[in-house]
Amino acid sequence: MFVMPKTKLQFSSGGIIYRRKGKRAEVALIVRGEGKIFCLPKGKIEKPETPRQTALREVEEETGLKGKIEKEIGKINYWFHSKEEKARIFKTVYFYLIKYESGETTGHDFEVEEVKWLTVDEALKVMTYPSERKMMQKVKQILYPIGTVPKPKRRVSPI
Repeated sequence: MFVMPKTKLQFSSGGIIYRRKGKRAEVALIVRGEGKIFCLPKGKIEKPETPRQTALREVEEETGLKGKIEKEIGKINYWFHSKEEKARIFKTVYFYLIKYESGETTGHDFEVEEVKWLTVDEALKVMTYPSERKMMQKVKQILYPIGTVPKPKRRVSPI
């Protein structure tokens, strides 16, 4: 007889913390899995936290960095199987744009191998999860709105 696995909902929150270096912006990515996984800091929302409070806590725990939320970026959803809970999990993760205020990347917790400051374009090239890359693309549009990068001068034809 076929038994349907239990299905559970899970909610997490995280953030993309950034700092300005001149006209460039750098974002902090966490590195896990023996240097093979480049991803965003995130974690389960604990009662009585709000998604915003969780994002700030998780960013600080996983990167060693503190900041201030500037904007909600969006959310992602995905399914995974949990052997411990013997269930299929439908997970929703809320992401926020966080402006760096203080801290050092060496202050990350034990779950993270390393934290790297990268330009947004560098981060987009190395990020492991496509859904998180979509969040980074949104951040790129926020940090670099159309028209903020000077366009090359057009040559005027003498005709």
